[in-house]
Amino acid sequence: MKFYISTTWIKRVTISNSSGGGGNKGATVAATGATAARGRLSSRTLLSVVLFLGIILPFLFVRIAFLVLESASSSCSSPIDCLGWRLFSGGDTSQKLIEELTRTLMEVKDGNGVEGAIEGSLESFNELVNEMTSKQQDIKAFAFKTKAMLLGMEQKVHSAKKRELMYWYLASRGVPKSLHCLCLKLAEEYAVNAMARSSLPPPEHVSRLADTSFHHVVLLTDNVLAASVAISSTVENAANPEKLVFHIVTDKKTYASMHAWFAINSLKSAAVEVKGLHQCDWSQEVNVGVKHMLKIHRLIWSHYYNNLKEEDFEYEGENKNCLEALSRSCLSLMNHLRIYIPELFPDLNKILFLDDDVVVQHDISSLWTLDLNGKVVGAVVDSWCGDNCCPGRKYKDYLNFSHPIISYNLDQDLCAWLSGMNVFDLEAWRKTNITTSYHKWLKLSLNSGLTLWQPGVFPPTLLAFEGQVHPIDPLWHVAGLGYRSSSAHGKILESAAVLHFTGPAKPWLEIGSPEVRNLWNRHNQTGSNSVEPEGRRFCLQSLLILCIVRNW
Repeated sequence: MKFYISTTWIKRVTISNSSGGGGNKGATVAATGATAARGRLSSRTLLSVVLFLGIILPFLFVRIAFLVLESASSSCSSPIDCLGWRLFSGGDTSQKLIEELTRTLMEVKDGNGVEGAIEGSLESFNELVNEMTSKQQDIKAFAFKTKAMLLGMEQKVHSAKKRELMYWYLASRGVPKSLHCLCLKLAEEYAVNAMARSSLPPPEHVSRLADTSFHHVVLLTDNVLAASVAISSTVENAANPEKLVFHIVTDKKTYASMHAWFAINSLKSAAVEVKGLHQCDWSQEVNVGVKHMLKIHRLIWSHYYNNLKEEDFEYEGENKNCLEALSRSCLSLMNHLRIYIPELFPDLNKILFLDDDVVVQHDISSLWTLDLNGKVVGAVVDSWCGDNCCPGRKYKDYLNFSHPIISYNLDQDLCAWLSGMNVFDLEAWRKTNITTSYHKWLKLSLNSGLTLWQPGVFPPTLLAFEGQVHPIDPLWHVAGLGYRSSSAHGKILESAAVLHFTGPAKPWLEIGSPEVRNLWNRHNQTGSNSVEPEGRRFCLQSLLILCIVRNW
């Protein structure tokens, strides 16, 4: 008998012997072993298939879900149509989606069909999501609606900025209630208080008014509060305040208030003179010249105002100075009178001119010993930021270089000198024809259609003083602190001898920068709220008293 077992699987068992009857028995045993092996083979294969499908099916489900979502934003008619080729294609569907999105955005960017839909555009992102999900629109519709929504928002932001700019400039044109009440209170004091009407300067200081050995400072202003800060800061920082003599020229309306303030608030040993325009003894020629000058300036202002366009109010554009040119200072007599300083002070040879919107931080006595090299005015030309660094102060910012009269005679990229803190050699001025040249330029502007420059005091002054300016150190005078974004800060503000609040945001207004306003407020002797203890009732009482006194 023979016994055989297969080495791979038990597929066959053979038992044989030499007798014939034993052969049938061997075949039966082999058939039984094969049947058992097939049973075992089927169960193992089924287990492997189940395990394989358990691993693969979750991944396949997620893949199909992503394909269905991607097909919703494609050009296919339905998700089922795209599912087949997306499932079996080897391409990168995310890359195709990006390319399709880019192509759609470019079509929307170049398209002109959005302008009419801006008015009815969606207001928020939530509305956009609800619109797209409820109507199941394609990606192109989504891009158009998004563009219309963004354009509508841009228009609203632009309109809000323009309104905010206008309100800011309107706020700069107003007179604060505190300042108005201060003038009323001082006018009342002048009417009822003998001390407020006392002589300025005191009799013992009258001889200083024409003494050229003293340091003479001139202010042309109708702002009592501003004048008090400019003068008090100069005295407080002076090495020799007894050498200072201040000459204040104001109009008839402000004279009583101005006189009362400096009569009541005496300044150490410095002398102060307050002179009203009604007290000036001018020649007939000067009177005629002043009237003619004001008339032409009013004509220029009116011409400019009547021809304003909406785009001129763009603060970031080339015409950002348009609103400034419409300020009341352009028509103020006190600002225009500086061209007549030699006639106002015939006995003086050298003076320091200060605008009322300045604050002095250091001793400035060395300015009176400054050699102007035969020039008439000493002024800052280049800024503290370097040579030819004068943003917003070039000739082209004041004059119309599209006119041949201007472009032929001047270079538009030259830096304009700073006005507001200047040393004037009046003796040299009287030897020139500066004032005559000033009037010639005014007449030339009138004959040229009033288009040679924007409204303002400085443009004709810039032309008249051409070639008569001696540059001084930039740290003597740092200007531009009345604008929203001043480039001067930190050490520059500390080192500057005179800070000038040129621009709409004057330091007595609340629209300016707190940092630079504090530099001015520390010299404000009235205090922030000292003028408004009883508000409107106090102002009304002062006004009634003034009316009674004047009628009496």
